[in-house]
Amino acid sequence: MPNLRSAASGPISEEFIEAGGARLYVRQTGAGTPLVVLHGGPDFNHHYLLPELDELASVARLIYYDQRGRGRSSSGVDPEDVSIDSEVADLEILRKHFNLERLTLLGHSFGAVLALEYAARLPSRVAGLVLLNPAPASHAELLRFGQYRKQRETSNLQLMQELAAAPEYAAGDIDAEAKYYAVHFSAAFHDRRHASKLVARLRSHFTPSSILTARAIEDRLYRQTWLQPDYDLMQRLATFGSPALVVHGDKDVVPIECAQTIARGLRNGKLEVLQNCGHFAYMERARRVRALITSFVNQH
Repeated sequence: MPNLRSAASGPISEEFIEAGGARLYVRQTGAGTPLVVLHGGPDFNHHYLLPELDELASVARLIYYDQRGRGRSSSGVDPEDVSIDSEVADLEILRKHFNLERLTLLGHSFGAVLALEYAARLPSRVAGLVLLNPAPASHAELLRFGQYRKQRETSNLQLMQELAAAPEYAAGDIDAEAKYYAVHFSAAFHDRRHASKLVARLRSHFTPSSILTARAIEDRLYRQTWLQPDYDLMQRLATFGSPALVVHGDKDVVPIECAQTIARGLRNGKLEVLQNCGHFAYMERARRVRALITSFVNQH
């Protein structure tokens, strides 16, 4: 699908790439250093990162894709088709498809976990990492995260349980999900006015059926990573030497210690903490995030 439309960032191209039983939706814009963007969730798609990240198109060739079984990459995919192994394999398929010797990866939230998984398995294929509001990188840090949320958001967590118990939510109803995520992400911003904008983006290109698939995929990925008692990405990355930028918000729902652990565990890791900023730094501190990533791309 070449150049279907344009945006302020420049021409946008869209295509589907065959990936062993799945068709991965890919969206590109910009020119320069290729920067492969990994969305979080992991039950969302890339749409929630737009339009803010497109502002990087002036300094980088942005390659977004919807991960297998989510968003526009959901057709014909069952939850059992997706694993952390297939997630890494799909990244390799993208690298080869675009004839890239090495990848510079930008991962947000759980997308940062995927970026670190790829780096741990294929370190020679990684030119650099940008980890934006990274999710915990170990089981121990997941427990830290859970305790942190319990201390800060007792009433929110209780209300989320009640909303998730509704039959409409269980059926993948988009409006019921929006109510759930309005609560889930209400504390994820320093400026909570951003929350409604985020929630409106989360289920673009999803149906109730594909929402249920995405949730099941999320559960599978959690069981294969965070929920393993011995899961610790940083132990596996002790010798990884490519440059890494870790960006975190001082008001993030993920405690700052989790980001510090990642930055310290990477030989060439650098942590930037943004003030008055939550879990979606690219929205709340858009100008500063663009400046940090631009500097990283230009240097490395």
